[in-house]
Amino acid sequence: MAANDTLASGRLMVISGPAGAGKSTVIRELIKTCQLPLVLSVSATTRKPRPSEVEGVDYFFLSKEEFARRRAGGEFLECKEVFGRGDWYGTLQSQVASGLAAGKWVILEIDVEGAIEVMRQHPGLLSIFIHSGSIDELERRLRQRNTETEESIRRRLEVARRELVFKDRYHYEVINRDVPQAVREICEILSSHAKEPPCSMP
Repeated sequence: MAANDTLASGRLMVISGPAGAGKSTVIRELIKTCQLPLVLSVSATTRKPRPSEVEGVDYFFLSKEEFARRRAGGEFLECKEVFGRGDWYGTLQSQVASGLAAGKWVILEIDVEGAIEVMRQHPGLLSIFIHSGSIDELERRLRQRNTETEESIRRRLEVARRELVFKDRYHYEVINRDVPQAVREICEILSSHAKEPPCSMP
């Protein structure tokens, strides 16, 4: 079977937005409650696993050498190095292909830079931008976590300001003021596309 054929039976979508917008929580509840065959694509990373993280569930944990080998071989749909940490993150083509071949609606939960790259390659991709509504609200949420240093909060807010510039590049914008409402809104968006032809990627 040709590689393109394996991508023909499912659907691919991107859900992204600034850190602190509640993407992970919304996506987790969306997969639980929305009556569509949704699955989250597991990303690969070179960083070390945290104590609670499971290989193949939270991430695929690769050595820097293995990541570089796969990157050179064109195995990533998108990937980037997180400057300041020195670790790489990426979406494996094989993860997306296997999900689509199984008829799943594959969700890419990736940062805005990665999302723009994937959308550039595949302009028909369904894309949703989630944010908190304002920079002030985002700052309030980050401070409420009580897990961020002042420097980390400042850096995240600077990145968020840059990312918000790209929200009009997405098909849909969802403001996450309330998780159940955001989940319902996204499920309705996805359901409205259910009768469209399945995903076909070049």
